Amino acid sequence: MLKVDPEHGPLVPMLLVLTVVTGVVDAVSYLALGHVFVANMTGNVVFLGFALAGAPGLSATASLAALAAFLLGALAGGHLSRHLPGHRGRLLTVAIAVQAVFVAVSVLLAAAVGHSSESARYTVIGLLALAMGGQNAVARSLKVPDLPTTVLTMTLTALAADLTGSRRLASAVWMFAGALLGAVLVLHASVPVALALAFALLVAVAALTHHAARPNPAPAWTRRR
Repeated sequence: MLKVDPEHGPLVPMLLVLTVVTGVVDAVSYLALGHVFVANMTGNVVFLGFALAGAPGLSATASLAALAAFLLGALAGGHLSRHLPGHRGRLLTVAIAVQAVFVAVSVLLAAAVGHSSESARYTVIGLLALAMGGQNAVARSLKVPDLPTTVLTMTLTALAADLTGSRRLASAVWMFAGALLGAVLVLHASVPVALALAFALLVAVAALTHHAARPNPAPAWTRRR
């Protein structure tokens, strides 16, 4: 069971919710946008190699578009982290609010025009990858151990090698839950519904983090590490 961590306060559960968002949006992108990831860039690099080798069902262009948008989002997230020093609560609130806007636009686009056309598909891929790149950069800046929110390889390695780490296990379980839920919604409901869930989770994280960080003087967990 996860214990309350006074050093990081609500950042731990908030980052776990963002890990669920990762699973949801990657389920959408892989299942509905042409076998591409918007959060898992390791998968995109591998898919790019497969696609260039001529593997069917994969698009080098889609993988490159997702990689480029993710890097741009990470660049923006890093810039935001450097310009909001000293208050982790404010940083996470602002970053997730911006991310929610990108996801909201993708929901509206998918609902209004669908995602089957090339232009719509690449636009949704770009919006989601931008959002996830920013999330990844900000999560890295928050320096909460064992909660990267978008990648699990090293987390699972550390979990197996050290045989410890409730956060590592929780991170894997919550991403699995997000992927499962996202896949169920894509396959049995619709892409806009799955993306709307991701949007709702982001709004909840931004609102709850803002509320938790409001006391003056600022709580100890908001100080940058």
